[in-house]
Amino acid sequence: MPYKRNFQKSGAGVAIVSFLLIVSAGMLKSVSADDRDGYSKQSPPRTLTQAQEKRAAQNYQKYCSLCHGENREGYANDNAPSLTSRSLIESGVPHGILRTLSYGRDGTAMGGYLDEVGGPLSLDETWDLTYWLFWQSGHDRIRLTENPVQGDREKGKGLFQQHCATCHGEDGKGVEQDGHMIAPVLSNPSFLAYNKDEFIRYAIEWGREGTAMQSFRPLVSEEDLDNLTAYVRSFETGVQPLGKPILRAEPEPKDYIINPNQSDPDFELRDGKYISSETLYAALKEGRRMVLLDTRVPSVWQRSHIEGSVPVPYYTDVDKLMEDIPKGVQIVAYCSCPRAAADYLVKQLNDMGYSRTAVLYEGIFGWMQKGLPVMRGAVVR
Repeated sequence: MPYKRNFQKSGAGVAIVSFLLIVSAGMLKSVSADDRDGYSKQSPPRTLTQAQEKRAAQNYQKYCSLCHGENREGYANDNAPSLTSRSLIESGVPHGILRTLSYGRDGTAMGGYLDEVGGPLSLDETWDLTYWLFWQSGHDRIRLTENPVQGDREKGKGLFQQHCATCHGEDGKGVEQDGHMIAPVLSNPSFLAYNKDEFIRYAIEWGREGTAMQSFRPLVSEEDLDNLTAYVRSFETGVQPLGKPILRAEPEPKDYIINPNQSDPDFELRDGKYISSETLYAALKEGRRMVLLDTRVPSVWQRSHIEGSVPVPYYTDVDKLMEDIPKGVQIVAYCSCPRAAADYLVKQLNDMGYSRTAVLYEGIFGWMQKGLPVMRGAVVR
């Protein structure tokens, strides 16, 4: 039976979305979406005070602009999408954006920024930043329910292989290119746990303006929109549930230098800057002296990191940090995007006179894909 938009609320799923939602395959015709027929508008969220608006704008530039762009245009780094998309703002405020901002997207470069999972923002600050994105956009909100979308998964599978697999991969497992996924991994446990069906269907129907995800509205029927949504939801089967990390103590300054009494590695740098995973692993196995900086948001360091690394996110006050690190020691920085955050931090170090620096070229995901070891944090499920 085709999906009906205005039926009674059933409470299935939680409204959480990623900044990185659905990029599709194919050269599809764009749709003029001046009228989102069949969807009713929802009243706007609360306005921000001048102080809240100023702080939210500052937080965006400090934490988000490196990947999503200074003006929210997207694709500054790691294929991070536009945050000006009408359909994202219409359907994702507040919870879609808020909870991805707060808890991140597991297994991707999008870490969680809420303090309770190791991030830098309070709950109030995450709410204010979410609402700031809304008010900057100039868009309205539409009303979605928690109702599951009923569809034929087998028919949806055929449509998915025809229209979506080129970018999202077989069974939604993604397609990697140049160290990052070209579109979201739809079998990702965060995506499946946090997105409600109507949100997914809305993204398929209307696309994501400012991204490669075009509208499917001209291509498939209402019934097939349901079928596609049902198939994406079917990826949930067998996925391990998410857990909340048990926060561990971060290293103290006295522990920043690994193997302090040994000699430094003598790296040959690619393009004067980069080393490979194999080169770094060999130096660590040899017990070489170095400082290993994890430049991701600390919430993802809590989940997994290279042993001995220090969480030093890209937005760190470098002047204060470097009080504890001598200029003569070898510094290696890594991130997961796969190099943007590490490059950003290392440039600041170079400007301060630190010349013995290197960046892990493949990033931590490349490191892990090569089967190299990481320290994993405990979670409560």
